[in-house]
Amino acid sequence: MSFCFGAFRTNKSKPIKHSMDGQDSSDYCIFCDIARGTTSTNILYSDDKVVAFPDINPSAFRHYLVIPVEHVPTVNSLNRTTKDYELVNHMLKVGKDLLSRDAPNSVEHRFGFHQPPFNSINHLHLHCLALPFTPAWRQVKYTPLGCIGFIDANNMLEKLKPRPALPS
Repeated sequence: MSFCFGAFRTNKSKPIKHSMDGQDSSDYCIFCDIARGTTSTNILYSDDKVVAFPDINPSAFRHYLVIPVEHVPTVNSLNRTTKDYELVNHMLKVGKDLLSRDAPNSVEHRFGFHQPPFNSINHLHLHCLALPFTPAWRQVKYTPLGCIGFIDANNMLEKLKPRPALPS
């Protein structure tokens, strides 16, 4: 079992082969199990692209995770393509819709990703937080720190926005 920022990963089932940036990995991924529906996780939303569920160790009044169904290891695995831009945009829309539904009176929402090496699980996941933080000191984990740590979802979208084609 490995420990990072209060989350954990255990080897409860057979390892699954994933293609990660062209290389095979046999690391077990709990988020892949959740996306396949093979756990008892309370699913808040699901479609053919993403699955959303409550964080097991919430850091705010409401704290949800939105993950892609397809295994994408980290934000570093995303590229400036229409496909990746649309995926992250869809993840953000789902997160905003869930917090609007479940925390309509929350004064502030925060959406973003932890960047390696600060991510706890190597499966892309958007943190969707309806503040206040509980306890308050946890806000440190979700404060953007530039090129390391937490990256705001809108900043991630800007990095992924496809460049317009140059005229021929």
